[in-house]
Amino acid sequence: MPEPFDAFVVNKADDTFTAGLRQLSLADLPPGEVTIRVEYSSVNYKDGLASTSDGRVARAYPLVPGIDMAGVVEASQDARFRPGDAVIAQSYDIGVARHGGFAGYARVPANWVFSLPEGLTTREAMALGTAGFTAALSIVTLEEHGLRPERGPVLVSGATGGVGSVAVSMLARLGYEVAASTGKAAEHEYLRSLGAGDILSREEASAKSDRPLDRERWAACIDPVGGDTLAYMLRTTKYGGAIASSGLTGGSALQTTVFPFILRAVSLVGIDTALTPMPLRQRVWGRMAKDMKPQRLSESIAREVSLDTLPGALAAILRGEVRGRTVVRLRP
Repeated sequence: MPEPFDAFVVNKADDTFTAGLRQLSLADLPPGEVTIRVEYSSVNYKDGLASTSDGRVARAYPLVPGIDMAGVVEASQDARFRPGDAVIAQSYDIGVARHGGFAGYARVPANWVFSLPEGLTTREAMALGTAGFTAALSIVTLEEHGLRPERGPVLVSGATGGVGSVAVSMLARLGYEVAASTGKAAEHEYLRSLGAGDILSREEASAKSDRPLDRERWAACIDPVGGDTLAYMLRTTKYGGAIASSGLTGGSALQTTVFPFILRAVSLVGIDTALTPMPLRQRVWGRMAKDMKPQRLSESIAREVSLDTLPGALAAILRGEVRGRTVVRLRP
């Protein structure tokens, strides 16, 4: 029987909010068929929100945030999983309505668990995490809308963030011409090292216009930013192109017209990872372990923190100061 283990726990009682390390036991974990000995988790924007008093994503307290986890099965009541199996669990209600990955152990429903794809370690899986899955799902969805390398450049917004960094690297590996937008002038070399050719400033990629359509530039776009950036993409995407929208760090409001849709046949497709059906989830993760696996994932895109230094990483992602992905190590 495992000894008590460390966990990062947030709690809200009356008007008092607390966040910090605590020791938990297996008895503190919620019901579920699969108990996972967590090796790695990762820091996503939703985790940052869950760690604050006004983030509006946590739906239960006390709560262990961490919407991602990878590790080995400690115990299972489901025949599909045996002790020692390497597995991933992500999204659904993990880290928002039930204890998540920022702890030495986690217990989840069996239908939320899948085997670690061949070609990935548990650390690499969390270097990708939900942000990487969002990037990969965006690309797969755009491919289903007809995107091919020969159709032209793909613009990625918020390119130094988790979704953006992985998307740039994945697209480059697949042979696409990649343009990246960022508000961080000091990170241009980083983006070029991931495979970006053209780099746009945040000001250019979020510029407002009194015209409903501007010059056609992009075969497709991947947008975790929203707001004025998404409006710019709609005005500048080529005829028949598509935009995969997955975030709102630049704002939730969208000022646009119907003209990109009715004159250029542009498609705006939504990307949701929390409730992605398991067959599609496994198919996308399978590609993330093979042809879509980013080059220099561990060397350039991911950095590592422990539970002790996790609070700083959570604060940094909310301030927009994180480059790439942050992996949380749960084991010595």
